[in-house]
This record gives sequence, structure tokens and C-alpha cells, in this order.
Amino acid sequence: MINKYQNAESSMGRIFRNNFMGGIAWGIGATIGMSLLFAILGLILSTKLDFIPVVGTFVTDVTKFVLENLQTKPLLIK
Repeated sequence: MINKYQNAESSMGRIFRNNFMGGIAWGIGATIGMSLLFAILGLILSTKLDFIPVVGTFVTDVTKFVLENLQTKPLLIK
């Protein structure tokens, strides 16, 4: 019965090190997994729905509008 609880008495340094390394591994795994998921989703959307060019055109139009209005109207700084 006592052998069951002997591992719970590890040093704080060892517990911290194990949890720290586990957290780093979890973070790297989550980042790689989400990157792959978004890459596959973007590939499917760009080839099947032609959705990405519409967003690109919208962003281009907004950028042109902002740049034209910024150049014609000077900023008033007090």
C-alpha cells in the first residue's frame, strides 16, 4: 500500500521540470496541428470555393481607398 504513494513525494524541482517539458511539448504539438489544419482548410477553400480571391480583392479595394484619401487630405495634428 505504501509503494503506491511513493511517487507522489518527488522533489519540487523534478515535478516542475516534468510539467515544464510537458507544457512545451503540448504547445509545439498544438501549433503544428493547427498549422496543418489551417493549411489543409485553406487549400480546400482556395481550390473548391474560389473564396480567397474575393477576400483579396476586397482588401485591395479598401487599401486603395485608404491610401487615396490619406494622400488627398492632410492629417491634422495639434
